[in-house]
Amino acid sequence: MNEQLKNIIANGIVICLISLLLFFAGTWWRMSSQFNLGEEAFRKGDFAGAVAGYESALHMYIPSHPNIERAAEKLWQIGETNERLGDVERALIAYRSLRSSFYADHWLVTPGMAWIEKCDKKIAALIPLQHER
Repeated sequence: MNEQLKNIIANGIVICLISLLLFFAGTWWRMSSQFNLGEEAFRKGDFAGAVAGYESALHMYIPSHPNIERAAEKLWQIGETNERLGDVERALIAYRSLRSSFYADHWLVTPGMAWIEKCDKKIAALIPLQHER
């Protein structure tokens, strides 16, 4: 192999590695930003803002990142709180948001299957109550 071809291959590998690193760093930053926006909205009692922030953080899925589990727990908490308050519509929004976020993260596997199963049970129980009020 001549020297010029070796340089081209080496440069190509370096460019690919830098691109992957930038993609990963950008995803990490966006996830953290969205999670923080969800936290801020949650503290203010802004239902829509909190759900949107946590849902967006889940869409930036990075395996084993602690914010993924935290965002899922917060959406679950929002769903349960609204369910206890009798606000079936908002509870369904939170549970569906949590479930669909993990489905959207599907690639080779679907992450969050335990969350999806829990949400499916809650949604099935709440749908009959949806129009009673």
